[in-house]
Amino acid sequence: MIETLETLALTAGKAILEVYNAGPSVSYKQDASPVTEADERAEAIILAGLKAAYPDIPVVAEEAAAAGNIPDVSGKKFFLVDPLDGTKEFINRRDDFTVNIALIEDGVPVTGIVYAPARKVAYTGSDGRAEKLVIADDLTIASRERIGCRKAAEELTAVASRSHNSPETEAFLNERGITSTKSVGSSLKFCMVAEGAADVYPRFGRTMEWDTAAGDAVLRAAGGMTLDLEDKAFRYGKTKQASDSDFANGHFVAWGAKP
Repeated sequence: MIETLETLALTAGKAILEVYNAGPSVSYKQDASPVTEADERAEAIILAGLKAAYPDIPVVAEEAAAAGNIPDVSGKKFFLVDPLDGTKEFINRRDDFTVNIALIEDGVPVTGIVYAPARKVAYTGSDGRAEKLVIADDLTIASRERIGCRKAAEELTAVASRSHNSPETEAFLNERGITSTKSVGSSLKFCMVAEGAADVYPRFGRTMEWDTAAGDAVLRAAGGMTLDLEDKAFRYGKTKQASDSDFANGHFVAWGAKP
C-alpha cells in the first residue's frame, strides 16, 4: 500500500507546484479558512487514485468533508486525506506545506505519507518502518533513508507551530524547562520528531484528524507516540462528539522518546 500512497502523493504534489508556481488564487470556506485551486486539484487526484486502488475503503478528505461529503467510517478501516496541509504557508509562498494521506485501522494511523513538494522531501511510515525520501526533479524517488526518533536528552528540543502558537504551549515548555524550540508549518512537525531533529511537539490549538494522521503514522513507525492530555494513545475516527464536530482533535503531545 505505501507504494500506492507514494505515487498518489507525488502526483498530487506536482499539481500543487503547478499552481504554486503560477501564483494561487484564494477563496474561503464557511469557517473562514482559505482554500486554493491546489487543494482541490490535489484532492481530486488522491480520491480518484484511492477509489481505483481500494474501492472498499472509505475516504475522509478535507475539502469533501467541508462540502458535506463524509462517508460512514463505522467500520475498522478508512483513509484520512489532507491534500494541502499548511495552506497559509502555501499562500505566503513558504515551502513547508504538505500532502498527507493516512490509513486508519481500529483508530490507529498504521500507514502514512507526508510529502513536502517544495522541499523535495517526503516521509513515510508503515509496518514499524519510517523513511525519509528525497524526491528528484522528475518526481522519482532519488533516495530512501530509514529514520527513527532519538533518545531523550537532558535538554529537550520542541517543535512548535509557526501559525498557531498558544499560551498553553508556552506553559507546557516552561513547566518542563524546554528553552530550545524549532518552528515549522504543517505536519512536518511530526516528521521532525520522527527523524530525531526534535524531541516533542505539543499542540494545544484545534486541529482536524486529516491534519495529523499521516504525520502521526510516520512518528509511530519511527518509534514515537502521540498522547492526549490524559497520557492515552491518540485515537482517530472520532465522530458524534458532544464537544466538537466529527473528526476534530483534542489537544495532544507528540513525543519521540518520552522522558
